[in-house]
Amino acid sequence: MALSHFFCGMKRTTESDSLYDGLEKMSTHDLVGAINQLDQTVAESVSKKIPEITALIDAVYERMKDGGRLFYIGSGTSGRLGVVDASECPPTFGVPHGRVIGIIAGGETAIRKAVENAEDDTAQAWHDLREHHINHKDFVIGISASGTTPYVIGGLSTCVENKIGTGSIACNTQSKIGQIAAFAVDCPVGPEFVTGSTRMKSGTAQKMILNMITTSVMIKLGHVKGNKMIDMQLTNDKLVDRGTRMIMDKTGLGYEEANALLLKHGSVRIALENH
Repeated sequence: MALSHFFCGMKRTTESDSLYDGLEKMSTHDLVGAINQLDQTVAESVSKKIPEITALIDAVYERMKDGGRLFYIGSGTSGRLGVVDASECPPTFGVPHGRVIGIIAGGETAIRKAVENAEDDTAQAWHDLREHHINHKDFVIGISASGTTPYVIGGLSTCVENKIGTGSIACNTQSKIGQIAAFAVDCPVGPEFVTGSTRMKSGTAQKMILNMITTSVMIKLGHVKGNKMIDMQLTNDKLVDRGTRMIMDKTGLGYEEANALLLKHGSVRIALENH
């Protein structure tokens, strides 16, 4: 399918001209100040989309509480953000690595460097999802700043055909992927500081929304108690110390006793259950 099919007839905020010009003539102080000034508008843009984000989170939770998995599909910066969010769920919430899965166009290589034309294949996302034995219990969120990435469009379209739950995150209004997904979040953030550089404000908005999704879902699934990550993996001394102090707080034990209890059971949750 010709790429013009995805881009024609659209005025995309993500491609609109920067509010600043002559960037190469600006001082470092002015560059940083201007970037920061624009960044401060991102949270406000995201806040306007809380109803849509809430609906998406609840839909994901309904699938995951019944054993389904969450998949992210994307390319470039959007794909990398999905991979990062998925990779942080096991150490933070103690869930298996296959519970939240980030898939990027071009595969593992594309995490570190661009893979030519990877995002232009409308069939590849479904092939990538099939490698994980995607099924009707799962939920797929397509991430694309422009909302027109063929890889994501094709993946979401095929998921819909196969009755798999779908959501989307884009930074243009009435995005192509938002018109496909059952639960769309179209969150325009305005022109980028460097025209079209969606790794900046758009990437920040996407990261904020992804934080909301997995954090909220994992809390609802019971991986947080009070405000503590009771299922976190104890992968370094800092986290062992944090877990020890959680146990001290809940049990009144001294540091050495709490630490011994934690190391014995290897989990804050299990240590507390066995105190």
